[in-house]
Amino acid sequence: MIAKITGGKDTANLIRYLYDTKKKGHTDPHLVASWDGFAPDPGRTNDVDATKQALVADLDLHVRQAERLGRAPEKHVWHCSIRATKADRHLSDDDWADIAHRIVAATGIAPDGDPDGCRWVAVRHAPDHIHIAATTVRADLRTARHWNDFLTADRELAAVEKEYGLFQVIRGDRTAAKRPTRAEQEKAKRAGQARTAREHLRTTVRTAVAAATSTEEFVHLLEHTDGILVDIKHFPSGDVRGYTVALDGDVNAQQELIWYSGSELSPDLSLLKIRKRLEATEPQHSPRRVNPWHQATAAAERIPHHLGGDDDAAAQAHLAAFGEALDALPMRAPQEIRPQLWQAAEAFERATRSRVQAEHQHARALRSAVRAMVREPAPKDGALLAMLLDAAILAVIAAARWHQLRRHDHQVAAAQQTLIHLQAAYGQTATAPLTVLAQRRPPQQTVERHILLIRQAMPVHAEQVVRDPAFDALTAALATAEKAGHDPKQLLQATDQRALNDARSPARVVTWRVERLSTRPVPSDRARVARMRSAARRQGTSVSPAAVAPASQPQPPQARRR
Repeated sequence: MIAKITGGKDTANLIRYLYDTKKKGHTDPHLVASWDGFAPDPGRTNDVDATKQALVADLDLHVRQAERLGRAPEKHVWHCSIRATKADRHLSDDDWADIAHRIVAATGIAPDGDPDGCRWVAVRHAPDHIHIAATTVRADLRTARHWNDFLTADRELAAVEKEYGLFQVIRGDRTAAKRPTRAEQEKAKRAGQARTAREHLRTTVRTAVAAATSTEEFVHLLEHTDGILVDIKHFPSGDVRGYTVALDGDVNAQQELIWYSGSELSPDLSLLKIRKRLEATEPQHSPRRVNPWHQATAAAERIPHHLGGDDDAAAQAHLAAFGEALDALPMRAPQEIRPQLWQAAEAFERATRSRVQAEHQHARALRSAVRAMVREPAPKDGALLAMLLDAAILAVIAAARWHQLRRHDHQVAAAQQTLIHLQAAYGQTATAPLTVLAQRRPPQQTVERHILLIRQAMPVHAEQVVRDPAFDALTAALATAEKAGHDPKQLLQATDQRALNDARSPARVVTWRVERLSTRPVPSDRARVARMRSAARRQGTSVSPAAVAPASQPQPPQARRR
């Protein structure tokens, strides 16, 4: 159900409209409810005009009394239309009467048990909707307190939908970015632009945030973006307090530039919120060279785990940081898939925000990896991008589930739309590197040994992995890792088993995980033994001498016999 609330000055005009049978769709107008249940009904009388006048006089009674005291508001008419969806069943007059009573009570027009509530009527002139007409002066001649009436009405309608078994409308939480106005859309169309100035600026600012490591660098990136004008606002102390941006050439009727503040572009693009995110960027001080694409992939792989916990503030932080990763990806992707990645980033933008307050320090690793990634040359090997996209798809599935559990309906829809674009980009990216890998399939004897290891390491998903078309690529990746000195079983066990539940192709997920982990240095014998002993202590078992034999040396015959 959808409510629309407006105000007005003339009660008579509204009643005249509600009972006008010449209007399209106005059939059999009549009252279904009123403030006391005894209001005159112009739809059920022979003298329609006189009854309309009587109804208007009754509704305006307290307004006229307040006028004599000089206390009547200028706009004293409250008008709420409530419409059912096409999928909803037919509601009776009694059903609509109950819904009308609930709405006027919830919005403060006529609270339950309040004898001084406003006067109101509910008129039904079509099968699928009603109109509530009220005057906002109470019987005690005070003006009704109905602030945020749209939100309270919408919340009550959500409860009505559940109780009546009606279609549950997707509702927002007031965290969405402001949509372009009709005038902005028409202006862009006349200029031959696919997007409005507001949308273009929003994308530009989000990309700058994704690439910057500090507020100063964010401002610098904006100032050096072609076609973007920036105006920085300062406190008297000289500190930056805000910014506005404009698209070069975007002017109003007076030929003045049209400026937008960050918060006008999106709720999370104010300078204060950008600064909080950038302060939670982990500095890069690693003593050894680490591939930032692998870092970003590893961080993305952990997102489903973070979203499955109980810390909503941390989960929200990871969603915001993941949105920045999607904003950054097109900068380092091949030209042919950039449109899909831009669309994915724009769609997921809505899923990065909710009423949950993010604690951004929880996502420092992901945010830091993204900044390092955009400072690297674009990878020539599509495997790096495919690897990250594979992890991103599973992260988006987890994000949709997280939002769904919290009834963030618009965010769920945004995540589902994101998934379509990411899967299309992944399909174009992953085919070539997977084909190259599959061509290096090891001998059958090795494949059979890998099948045994897969069944031991991931028994729940083993058969699904083995039957997967990407299985040849997985065995090739395992064989390569084994030649480099890695333990293939340990690599398989390092895969998050829960992630495979959501994967279209579990073998591909495991392949990319093995590919990434096998680039790490091979653990020393001492580290390997320590890890095995630690695992044994947790399980309450002991480690045999054969088990701790160096991986590079064959086990003695007696160890193999045991």
